[in-house]
Amino acid sequence: MADLDTAVPDTAPVPLLEVTEVDKTFPGVRALSDMRLELRAGEVLALVGENGAGKSTLMKLLTGIYPADRGLFTMNGEPLEIAGPKHAMELGLSIIHQEFNLVPHLTVAQNVFIGREPRRLRVLLDERRLVRDARELVDRLRLPLDPNALVGGLTVANQQMVEIAKALSYEPKVLIMDEPTAALNDAEVATLHELIRRFVGPDTGVIYISHRMEEIKRIADRVTVIRDGQYVDTVDIAAASTREIISMMVGRTIADTTGPRDVRDDRETVLEVVGLRTKAAGTTTRLKDVSFDLREGEILGFAGLMGAGRTETARAIVGADPTDGGAILLRGKPIRVGHPADAVRHGIGYLSEDRKRYGLLLDKDVKANVTLGALRDRFATAGFINDRAARAKAGEYVGTLKIKTPSVEQTTKFLSGGNQQKVVIAKWLVRDCDILIFDEPTRGIDVGAKEEIHGLLEELASQGKSIIMISSELPEVLRMSHRVVVMSEGRVTQVLTAAEATQESIMHFATLRPDENVEDAEELGLDPVETGAAEGEGA
Repeated sequence: MADLDTAVPDTAPVPLLEVTEVDKTFPGVRALSDMRLELRAGEVLALVGENGAGKSTLMKLLTGIYPADRGLFTMNGEPLEIAGPKHAMELGLSIIHQEFNLVPHLTVAQNVFIGREPRRLRVLLDERRLVRDARELVDRLRLPLDPNALVGGLTVANQQMVEIAKALSYEPKVLIMDEPTAALNDAEVATLHELIRRFVGPDTGVIYISHRMEEIKRIADRVTVIRDGQYVDTVDIAAASTREIISMMVGRTIADTTGPRDVRDDRETVLEVVGLRTKAAGTTTRLKDVSFDLREGEILGFAGLMGAGRTETARAIVGADPTDGGAILLRGKPIRVGHPADAVRHGIGYLSEDRKRYGLLLDKDVKANVTLGALRDRFATAGFINDRAARAKAGEYVGTLKIKTPSVEQTTKFLSGGNQQKVVIAKWLVRDCDILIFDEPTRGIDVGAKEEIHGLLEELASQGKSIIMISSELPEVLRMSHRVVVMSEGRVTQVLTAAEATQESIMHFATLRPDENVEDAEELGLDPVETGAAEGEGA
């Protein structure tokens, strides 16, 4: 008979990484309180929560960017004392940040191995070996990168690929991915997920932060939910529905709206783009006779694969990139836009997909960023700024957009990515532009905040604002757009009504290649000789 007093040994495996009772406070903000997390070896653990929930803060504690105020970190049961980012990587913790940490004037190879460059005689940089090692890495990871290319000239998607290569070059035990697919198309996401599956093994694991529920369901084994800086629950991904996960994240039910509101055919045209052309520059897509119209009170969606030319179209319209031909008409009259300031004077605002680089002054406070676009016109008199009016207006939009910040004097870089995005939107709303171009407006934004942004765009459209919305998420395009402009290889391949737009119809026109395929050129009514498709087929 077994001895009942004999203790049964605990056979539960020791977690690969464990976080226990962690607190972190910033000036005026309690970011984490009694936080917990457990990553098992061989698993992908999804970490979800609304913007400002504390996900990125927790990851920055794990990688030594910030010290914790209280709590315990362990790896394989051993306490972790993380002295800084370099030490974290030496301990086997590597992170791909939501916001890039790259040096634009250096090459892909130099960015991947920065601080670890191979040297001859311990002094001289071995450039040949550096490039060779980088090429072997990107080939092994199957990434579409040239080791000799300057990072500053790459698209956002390819810059993300550089971050992925850099993180995996350290051969970490724990790989942390903070919104790694925000700038990737479906094919690139599939490639990334394949990399993750190859990486995960008996002594490795992945923490995967994402707002894309469909991705989490495909790649994760379990999901940990946090809300307002506190741990909520961890559940097996197979046992939880998307609605249940979202409910835990936001503490409320999310409306399930399936299509755009107020679809009408009688809207007045406010903006016409006719035959717009640009020259290729670096890795940008050359625009080829881009034509479309935007109507009053309309949300005009732009869809297409990465490199289709959607962002290039927006930048050409607002004068950020030079054009090589074509015309822009505002309410039937030609206008000349040679600089973004010209676009603003004509009432056209552009919210860039890269908010840190083009949309914000990160070291300035929320008030300065919100009022920047209208500072001279609305908040200055005889050279003096009316600080009280600026503070009041910034406070108004902080409330309207539900920007999570202790005050309008908070430095913008301390806000979460989603709240930074809301600050950029507020800037253009204060400027009161009639035409607003939103380039990936909900990139990196959680489902709750995304619903708020969607409602905001619909409200602006109902007020008569005309909106161009560029999005890589087809469900978002279908949910929001009164019409959809589909692009491929720098051309508009179709303009679909809300009734015509489906995922299948959009993807059909997004994958046409009239410059390379005769049948595709003929389907679009283009001359295969002029597009070059006939030459390619003849070869």
